Amino acid sequence: MVSLGLAAGANNRLVASVRRLSSVMTANETTGTRTSGPFELHPIGWVRSPLVDRKSAPKQGSEGSPDAWLEFDSAVLEGLRDLRAGREVIVVTWLDRASRHVLVTRPRDDPKNPELGVFSTRSPDRPNPIGLHRVEIVTIDGARIQVRNLEALDGTPVLDVKPVLDRTLEE
Repeated sequence: MVSLGLAAGANNRLVASVRRLSSVMTANETTGTRTSGPFELHPIGWVRSPLVDRKSAPKQGSEGSPDAWLEFDSAVLEGLRDLRAGREVIVVTWLDRASRHVLVTRPRDDPKNPELGVFSTRSPDRPNPIGLHRVEIVTIDGARIQVRNLEALDGTPVLDVKPVLDRTLEE
């Protein structure tokens, strides 16, 4: 696991999240069968944002989130080399402050909304709290990328970055 100098609380949350991840299913590469065993994800970076608590954060990035920075570990810099300002990407995060025991929720935490199964919502609270965030790259400064429309909290681990594909190229 890498460290970018997280505050003690954020680092403890990250360690606890990685420990919880280590009891998931793995695939046997030879037979293609699934067996119980460790499965580890290692953050490639962290979110740096003025958003520090869920109550004050927007529900979606397009609902008034401030610009944020993604700070990447130097070991993954080569993988970032073709990203450009103005492009959209999907940032995959581990929502380390989410509750992992929620299976039913009310969309947008609104008591007027009917309860729905968590897999039909965008709630961060779910058995495997993986966040998918469509963001626009504002600027790139070495191992730091400034993005727009990211509602993730400060210190959230970044697991991956993927391009947003143009529909015409997909067909």
